[in-house]
Amino acid sequence: MRHIISVLLENESGALSRVAGLFSARGYNIESLTVAPTDDPSLSRMTIVTSGSDEIVEQITKQLNKLIDVIKLLDMTAYPHIEREMALVKVRVPEAAEREEVKRLADIFRGRIIDVAHDSYVIEITGEGSKLDAFLVALDAFTVLEVVRSGVMGIARGDVALQI
Repeated sequence: MRHIISVLLENESGALSRVAGLFSARGYNIESLTVAPTDDPSLSRMTIVTSGSDEIVEQITKQLNKLIDVIKLLDMTAYPHIEREMALVKVRVPEAAEREEVKRLADIFRGRIIDVAHDSYVIEITGEGSKLDAFLVALDAFTVLEVVRSGVMGIARGDVALQI
């Protein structure tokens, strides 16, 4: 089963490598990883997507809690939550007809063209992973030059919050 684990940890060098090392040492896979500072510059928020049985994920969370850098964590899979990913997609569009069709597809998927070059567009699109996957499938008729995806970010709905 897929799990999204949010971790508040100290914003210090080596914290990310200790978390990644924990996963690596135990043979657990990280499917997606995003890390950024929070509104408190001494803290970072890490979102990890991993798969495994409930027992394996429980073991992962116990091991994470033992790390000195980890302040608090939350397995968001247990709560109603919102998850989003962002992608930047560079598409070759040398002809006017292709430009119009790619522009139409971007509009349908609520993407934005953020860069226009002589023969390419860069499109920014956000949403659940399945939406981004569907957009890439819709672009199959065109030459996709490059795709950059952010990984999953998530937040629990309602009163549940990851805070100190």
